[in-house]
Amino acid sequence: MQYHTLPHTTLNVSKICLGTMTYGQQNTENDAHEQLSCALDLGVNFIDTAEMYAIPPTPETQGLTEKYIGSWLKKSGKRDNVIIATKIAGPRSVPYIRENMSLDRRNVRQAVEDSLTRLQTDYIDLYQVHWPQRHVNSFGQLNYRHQDENSAVSILDTLDALTELVREGKVRYIGVSNETPWGVMNYLRLAEKHSLSRIVSIQNPYNLLNRSFEVGLSEISHHEGIELLAYSPLAFGALSGKYLDGVRPEGARCTRWERFSRYFTPQGQAATQAYVQLARDFAIDPAQLALAYVNSRPFLASTIIGATTLPQLQSNIESIDVELPDELLKRIEEIGAIHSNPCP
Repeated sequence: MQYHTLPHTTLNVSKICLGTMTYGQQNTENDAHEQLSCALDLGVNFIDTAEMYAIPPTPETQGLTEKYIGSWLKKSGKRDNVIIATKIAGPRSVPYIRENMSLDRRNVRQAVEDSLTRLQTDYIDLYQVHWPQRHVNSFGQLNYRHQDENSAVSILDTLDALTELVREGKVRYIGVSNETPWGVMNYLRLAEKHSLSRIVSIQNPYNLLNRSFEVGLSEISHHEGIELLAYSPLAFGALSGKYLDGVRPEGARCTRWERFSRYFTPQGQAATQAYVQLARDFAIDPAQLALAYVNSRPFLASTIIGATTLPQLQSNIESIDVELPDELLKRIEEIGAIHSNPCP
């Protein structure tokens, strides 16, 4: 395993992060415990979750992922061996979590307390805003249209509430997710202006079908030290090639839930076919090629992988040892020029 210290922190995280959103839907509590133990044995020390999980979100499964991690932490006694990242849900989409979903002080504090209880810990290493209070393009939305929401909750309000929790020791560091360049720079500006906690990471989607992070946020990562925690590095598993030609493997995520259609557009499928063929030309597993590419990016802090089986998990983690030759990287860029950001 490779490790990397997040800029502006003391968090030395594994370059592969264990994503856990399947716990409570596709994976049982016992499955979750086996995955967590396996990941640690393979050198992973970084675990990402969220109060909203499991995914797809439902009132019945909300919070189960954190509970499963918490029961594993209690049973294993490994709390000091892992770095735990979790997230507060923003407004819209999941009103069943709290009566008035918002990123104000009351909701931020309640969310942290609830996550601490479920995780059975007294501190969270990295606490992230899952998506902004304001309307932004996220989860595959395109063509931004400003909505004058006149929200009573500003970024400053949210940042102030998060800073309180850092000062109390309940949270060590804070980050954002599904954010834009404007949002990231405002978090940084307000932190400096008001002597508040500085965000240290951004968790956004990044994969061979969606390199939109490179358009504006990668420059911020370089200059400001706000590095990427890349989620969906396999594009919901599409880049493994297992869904090509209309195949829908039994039990697979995108077979069970049609809502995961973001990476299955005609242009996305054409690009996927090209990348899978490229992997075969170089005798590399397509999933490991896709992950190795993400792992190699200079703005990356860690790649968030997920799996429903232990063999999948082991293979995804082993991608950290895959080095892509220059000729293959050149071919990736050639495909990227033909199929430019097909699924942002």
